Amino acid sequence: MSKQPRILLTGFTPFGNEDINPSWEAVRELEGRHIAGHVVVARLLPTIFAESRRELGLMVDEVAPAILLGVGQAGGRSRLSLERVAINVQDARMADNAGVQPIDEAIVADGPAAYFSSLPIKAMLKALLAEGVPAEVSNTAGTFVCNHVAYLMLHLAARHHDLRAGFIHIPYLPSQAARFPNAPSMAQEDVVRGLIIALQVAATQRTDDRFGAGALD
Repeated sequence: MSKQPRILLTGFTPFGNEDINPSWEAVRELEGRHIAGHVVVARLLPTIFAESRRELGLMVDEVAPAILLGVGQAGGRSRLSLERVAINVQDARMADNAGVQPIDEAIVADGPAAYFSSLPIKAMLKALLAEGVPAEVSNTAGTFVCNHVAYLMLHLAARHHDLRAGFIHIPYLPSQAARFPNAPSMAQEDVVRGLIIALQVAATQRTDDRFGAGALD
């Protein structure tokens, strides 16, 4: 592998009744891309609680990234959602792809209640909006496998001071949204462009910008 610092960028397998997962469709386009002196390593995670944990650990050991960014599908959202926080709970309203449905279980038994993103999410937001990419700061990554992986990424980053981590949720692709009345979507090329912009900021800025981007509800 290149001696350049690496970005480990992950997407997920399809889940529910979907045949594709837009996170992996976008993430795999960036495999080998050079962004701000870093090289992107794209990897696919299973939408399975236990296996995603095992696979993530193996990937981090193999790649030794400087930046770890997870990407996941959030059907119903209309923007790239830069997740501020991941919480230490698994509370699945549906089973994962292995048929497992944890309810009110901790991700890490002795872990903190939550972790905040260690990426400059407001600077990333500012850059995305400046380039016309719909984006927002999100204060919930849910309680399914996306939050599970986001929490584990930040748990790893808390123990490796040379690693920074975060998570972004993305909307449906138009082909997925067409099955649901009035469901928002985003074209894959816009998602890819947004991920590049976000990673450029993450790779070059450690101190976040400070401006209001919270939510009233």
